[in-house]
Amino acid sequence: MRELVVLGTASQVPTRHRNHNGYLLRWDDEVILFDPGEGTQRQMLLAGQAVTPLRRICVTHFHGDHSLGLPGVLQRISLDRVPHPVTVHYPAGGQEFFDRLRHATSYWDNSSVLAAPVSAGFEVETSAGRLTALPLRHSIETYGYRLVEPDSRRMIPALLAQHGISGPAVGDLQRSGRLGDVTVEQVSAVRPGQTFAFVMDTGLCDNVYALAEGADMLVIESTFLAEDAAMAAQVGHLTAGQAGSVARESGVRLLVLTHFSQRYTDPSRFLEEARKEFPGPIVVAEDLQTVPVPPRRTTVDS
Repeated sequence: MRELVVLGTASQVPTRHRNHNGYLLRWDDEVILFDPGEGTQRQMLLAGQAVTPLRRICVTHFHGDHSLGLPGVLQRISLDRVPHPVTVHYPAGGQEFFDRLRHATSYWDNSSVLAAPVSAGFEVETSAGRLTALPLRHSIETYGYRLVEPDSRRMIPALLAQHGISGPAVGDLQRSGRLGDVTVEQVSAVRPGQTFAFVMDTGLCDNVYALAEGADMLVIESTFLAEDAAMAAQVGHLTAGQAGSVARESGVRLLVLTHFSQRYTDPSRFLEEARKEFPGPIVVAEDLQTVPVPPRRTTVDS
């Protein structure tokens, strides 16, 4: 199962219809919580999501709408006695903020929480693929995240049969890459990996494009509309049009817009503005919505 569960979509302050940020990515066995803003624990309850499957938490930066839910989530991990370690990634320069949030109140800590701050050049292998982080342009230290699944190979039964390979011999061929004179390339096809990108508070910069490059799903802030582009640039945010342009230039397959300013009451305006730049599918995220990751590409180049 590969899907994004949207827990909150507001920027700076919550509204009657939008909670602070929160995004749960289910990627097979790897379950990652991104930017748990205030109220995330309750939003998870409403969305039918437990903390037990969580393997890692990724914080882009330490503004409250992206991190004030962290204490509650960590304390719930302890309360529910999650049996495996949960890794938390966050900007290394915000260590003091993480330390405060990690033990914001008194509680009996039964959890195994692994602090793993990110800095330039960060990358780590996960069960879902390689997770990397790149610095963005905001008023405080901020990172975007990118998850890349490596390509693999899909065995083709007809080609296996042509070479008389069946049963346990198929596994031997996959593990060694060769069985006698037959190579794995002769009886299989490339199975393209998938890519997920998460870009929150930032002005337009090269790393936004680097994170988004070829993503199957790009979750990206679109705090402002073009009419307020000057303000967006001043405070380190994107417009819906800029998000659409990034998606088009980066070859994104599915664009998910979020982090909307409370000044706008009609969410369709974000879609209209982004649509002028990006012809592909666009989701204007709503709280408690589930967005499936697009089906896998059939070839590497498609």
